[in-house]
Amino acid sequence: MYWIRKQFEFSASHLLVGLPSTHPCSRLHGHNYIVELVLTGELNEKGFVVDYRDLAKFKKFIDDFVDHRDLNEVFFPMQTTAENIAKAFYDMAHEWWHEVYSVRVSETPKTWAEYNRYGL
Repeated sequence: MYWIRKQFEFSASHLLVGLPSTHPCSRLHGHNYIVELVLTGELNEKGFVVDYRDLAKFKKFIDDFVDHRDLNEVFFPMQTTAENIAKAFYDMAHEWWHEVYSVRVSETPKTWAEYNRYGL
């Protein structure tokens, strides 16, 4: 079994509803996000799990619809936690590539949320 990973970056704002007003995430704020797609499978006839160039479709989606946007508008009515964003990106990417195993989302250099198809 082979694994490949590719990271994508974007900047966006959001706020989390339902938190106490003293919680910093209850106010509009922004992050420089990193999204990592992890794909797994056997090699195809060209020797790839998926050609990295094919993943440009995901980058285009991020550039066109997510980068420098308010994530509360992009993902409405979803609560825009890193966990929910990872699941939303997973669902979208998995429709394009069944080899997608997981999606990780980072809001800060020390934090990651991950969704994977096996719940591991």
